[in-house]
Amino acid sequence: MLRPLNLPAVCVVWQTAMIILFGVFIRYDHESDAHWVEHRKHLNLTDIENDFYFRYPSFQDVHVMIFVGFGFLMTFLKRYSFGGVGFNFLIAAFGIQWALLMQGWFHSLDYTDGKIKIGIENLINADFCVAGCLIAYGALLGKVSPVQLMVLTLFGITLFAVEEFIILSLIHARDAGGSMVIHTFGAYYGLSISWMLYRPNLHQSSRLQGSVYHSDVFAMIGTLFLWMFWPSFNSAICDHGDGQHRAAINTYLCLASTVLTTVAISSLFQKHGKLDMVHIQNSTLAGGVAAGTAAEFMLMPYGCLIVGFCCGVISTLGYIFLTPFMEKRLKIQDTCGIHNLHAMPGVIGGIVGAVTAASASVEVYGHEGLVNTFDFEGKFKDMVPTTQGGHQAAGLCVALCFGIGGGIIVGAILRLPIWGDPADDDCFDDETYWEVPEEEEEVSSSFICLGFVLFSYQTNDAVIAFCCSRLYCIQSPLDGSTAQFWDYSHILM
Repeated sequence: MLRPLNLPAVCVVWQTAMIILFGVFIRYDHESDAHWVEHRKHLNLTDIENDFYFRYPSFQDVHVMIFVGFGFLMTFLKRYSFGGVGFNFLIAAFGIQWALLMQGWFHSLDYTDGKIKIGIENLINADFCVAGCLIAYGALLGKVSPVQLMVLTLFGITLFAVEEFIILSLIHARDAGGSMVIHTFGAYYGLSISWMLYRPNLHQSSRLQGSVYHSDVFAMIGTLFLWMFWPSFNSAICDHGDGQHRAAINTYLCLASTVLTTVAISSLFQKHGKLDMVHIQNSTLAGGVAAGTAAEFMLMPYGCLIVGFCCGVISTLGYIFLTPFMEKRLKIQDTCGIHNLHAMPGVIGGIVGAVTAASASVEVYGHEGLVNTFDFEGKFKDMVPTTQGGHQAAGLCVALCFGIGGGIIVGAILRLPIWGDPADDDCFDDETYWEVPEEEEEVSSSFICLGFVLFSYQTNDAVIAFCCSRLYCIQSPLDGSTAQFWDYSHILM
């Protein structure tokens, strides 16, 4: 049963807490502070060398992925589009604030004054941190309340910051695109919570668990945004130069290969050789997930295609066979199939990263290339590639432990009967938490616009507006029959 006061109270109290904590701890770093003018003159730098101009294009792409890509990917359910996009928005907006604090305490704390200094790279890392919670949300889509999602995000961001510090700083594993830190952790965190919140009577909402034509179209918009910008996601925080360049190429090729094998496997296992939109929406992204850890390594172009090929096969077969098995036998109800899109590809990415690191050599990288790629400096200056491979494997184990262990603990908290979670027969329905327009009013109209969406993305040279088509339904005044047609609108400025 919905408790109306819970969500407003949580949002207001927690946002007030963020204001206080930001006032106490958060300050601009030297590149975003007004003293940058003096700093650049002292070091003989120019404004163009400010990190903002290197990182902001990637930040834009990652930000679009978080709010548009993930949000619209979750609109496939026939009656839960408001919840998919809206709660994604809520989680991300709260999460980036808490992430700036949590990651700041571990990575950006200036011990001379006790302040966290933030710049453009901190914003990218905060988006990465939020991505783990959005992945977890995918397993719970339609089955939890917004207050439960806020609690999930609070603990998820905290666990993420700790495991990220252990993996990247203490173990010294490399994970530029987050196959381990983001995807493996986020997926098993969500799956463990879903296991703890298992609903034996969820079949009471089975009528709403499927999709309809226009909801799948909206979800495909999310897929395309994610697919296009994933090279930016995996290369966003790489070192400037060859590492960032290589990460974009590797991810690009992995994604391309995954699409073909996903289509092949989907057609092979469906009746009459047709394609399943669920596979195309999700499994086509698995290559980007798996490319994350080894994104800046010398994976080689053909190696990227092999990784993408394998991920397309494994992810699609996961949707066909593993998802039903997990629900029936393991009591894990995975709404979006994050086990197939994030968990398995994330583990594959961790393994690929460990093998690629262990097999690195001076002949392939050069001495300076090895030092730069694997950060063999300071206390790690004597580390060799084979040892680095072991550290990569250890990082994967840490991500799994934090995801599963943290998910079980948080799941136990979310089982408490105080969060206003929906009843079994109210799951996957926007009307539980949203004011939804009356369908009767829409149906009575003789001319109905069933769907329209407009996105704009600004580049350095132009503003591009992406429009999906409008589906119109006309009802005949004579016999009540209906006819549908599409009005394709495309705007390019």
